[in-house]
Amino acid sequence: MDIEFVRSRFIKHFDGKTGNIYASPGRINLIGEHTDYNGGFVFPGAVQQGIMAEVRPNGQKTCNVYSIDLKDMAHFTLDDPQGPKATWARFIYGICREMMALGVDVKPFNAAFAGDVPLGAGMSSSAALESCFAYALNDLFGDNKVSKWDMVLAGQATEHKYIGVNCGIMDQFASVFGQQGKLMRLDCRSREFQYFPFEPKGYKLVLLNSKVKHELKGSPYNDRRNSCENVVKALTAHFPGKTFETLRDADWDELEAVKAEVSQEDYTRAHFVLGEKDRVLAVCDALEKGDYETVGKKMYETHYGLSKEYEVSCEELDYLNDLAKENGVTGSRIMGGGFGGCTINLVKDEIYDRFVADAKAKFNAKYGHEPAVIEVVIGDGSRKIC
Repeated sequence: MDIEFVRSRFIKHFDGKTGNIYASPGRINLIGEHTDYNGGFVFPGAVQQGIMAEVRPNGQKTCNVYSIDLKDMAHFTLDDPQGPKATWARFIYGICREMMALGVDVKPFNAAFAGDVPLGAGMSSSAALESCFAYALNDLFGDNKVSKWDMVLAGQATEHKYIGVNCGIMDQFASVFGQQGKLMRLDCRSREFQYFPFEPKGYKLVLLNSKVKHELKGSPYNDRRNSCENVVKALTAHFPGKTFETLRDADWDELEAVKAEVSQEDYTRAHFVLGEKDRVLAVCDALEKGDYETVGKKMYETHYGLSKEYEVSCEELDYLNDLAKENGVTGSRIMGGGFGGCTINLVKDEIYDRFVADAKAKFNAKYGHEPAVIEVVIGDGSRKIC
């Protein structure tokens, strides 16, 4: 992101005076999919791409916010119960309202922002936007009294209340808490987390964005969540002496004990979730030893589970995963909820160029367009730049 570019747009669209510049990143998730609503672990990291905003109190009655990328200006007052109509502006309005609810004395301001998080890649540009403005408002009007966790939860509440998306906390957590060269294991139940070093010498992380998003009939995510809840109900009935809040509380023997009491589909989906729980912990152990071969092996296992057990892959993502195997890539899997988007790939330096070229050429020949290549560098979380 270019500081001078953001500043030049801020000066152009407002009164020529400058403000403070803030930034928050998008994120990747190395492993741990569909585990958040099952009380499990996720393993995200912040990336260098993100949102940058210049913000300055204006002494007026109205907040004026300019989206540099969309070339669109929004105006809203802080006491307006409805807020702006434009979705992008509602993220900022919602953060204002949530930070005010936390006791931050938010005043009207001017702001201009831009981002370089690739859209549709599952890297959470919306969480980066929320986190950037939460951090800015806390710095400008809250004397930095609001905790990082409060900013995370303000971002989540914004999605729920003002956007209508019932998201978890991983995206905002990674954007706020990220540290350069480190991934984070987050316990989605307790909110406890731990940093793990991620500086894979001799390897690169790269996303291949299929640019595909399949529209599916029905509610595929809700269906899978219902499957997990069905198995939890069966476990609770079968083991009356134990509490099962989510699949996080089950072990393999207990799952096998209720196999005949649930549908094959529900069992298979629960089987993936228990396996993913184990894989996240195995990856943590491997990273502490610098064992990236094991990390890669677990990534392939996750892709298989997401594709064949949880059934959230698609032809294009499976093809990208097959191309990774053909080229000797250390690890590859779907990143995100599935049904389109990206694969995340752990690639040795010496085969990186060959793999990317081969994937682009063969994918283009098969589907009529190249996948977008997004190199990943693990960066810092929300911060004030100047």
